[in-house]
Amino acid sequence: MIDFKPISLQDKKIYENYLFKEDEHCCNYSFANLFMWGEQSTAILQEHFLIFTHFKKMQVYPYPLGNGDKKTVIDAIIADAKERGIPCKITVMGEAQKAELEQLYPGKFTFYGDRDSSDYVYAIDDLADLKGRKYHRKKNHYNGFKKSYPDATVEPLTKHLLPQVKEMTDNWFLNKLTQNPDGDYEMEKIALSRALTHYEELEMEGLVLLDGNEILAVTLGSRMSENTFDVHFEKARPDAQGAYAAINCEFARYIRTKYPQIQFLNREEDLGIEGLRKAKESYLPHHMVEKYQAWLNEN
Repeated sequence: MIDFKPISLQDKKIYENYLFKEDEHCCNYSFANLFMWGEQSTAILQEHFLIFTHFKKMQVYPYPLGNGDKKTVIDAIIADAKERGIPCKITVMGEAQKAELEQLYPGKFTFYGDRDSSDYVYAIDDLADLKGRKYHRKKNHYNGFKKSYPDATVEPLTKHLLPQVKEMTDNWFLNKLTQNPDGDYEMEKIALSRALTHYEELEMEGLVLLDGNEILAVTLGSRMSENTFDVHFEKARPDAQGAYAAINCEFARYIRTKYPQIQFLNREEDLGIEGLRKAKESYLPHHMVEKYQAWLNEN
């Protein structure tokens, strides 16, 4: 059995040495997401970083990161699943990983695509500049916010603002549950709480829109590769019209200025939620990162 250990903040630098050497990958591999969501365990085997995930009552293995003999590593994953008495399910694969697994194990796995989990990736210049007719409506929303809140300021999220952000986001979740008592917000609330509690250790970047001392909107993200930044959370007060458009644009500008090498913002998936999908599509992604999962047929 593979010696998986619970993920810890001390794993971050080691993990990202593997992550940043990979070609494009999905938001699930962001260290911050691994730390914030679900229960993750990790191991290093044959120059690969392995992850064992407990999430929504499922136990799965994200595709291993690293170079070298991939088949030996996946053989170990198959054996580990058998010893644990669980189905062998390998998840969050892109096209390249799917093709590699098919080549290594022809006919041994059944693959499934998952549109609801595909990542939306945007050119950072598009979101920062909102140029051209295609972004005319977004620019109007941004300008409308500036007109409604002429004294609003934009500030990096620093430690002294964290309690205010916690209060603002708690109210956001309370408002959502008031509107939809059956809504499933608990996991996101826990993840956001972890992000705020370990904001500095996770090397998060955040931005807030302030009207005086009142927080109108906040966004949090972290770096996920040499050229891509992951946007984990974006919340705005429901009564602050245009605040989502404003924080989206301002965060892109902030990251572009601070990290000139960043070319893309990964704004993660839509989870099949109709309104969220419509909103993400309206910003015209540069491309999508499709995801696949594979079940070992003998299971």
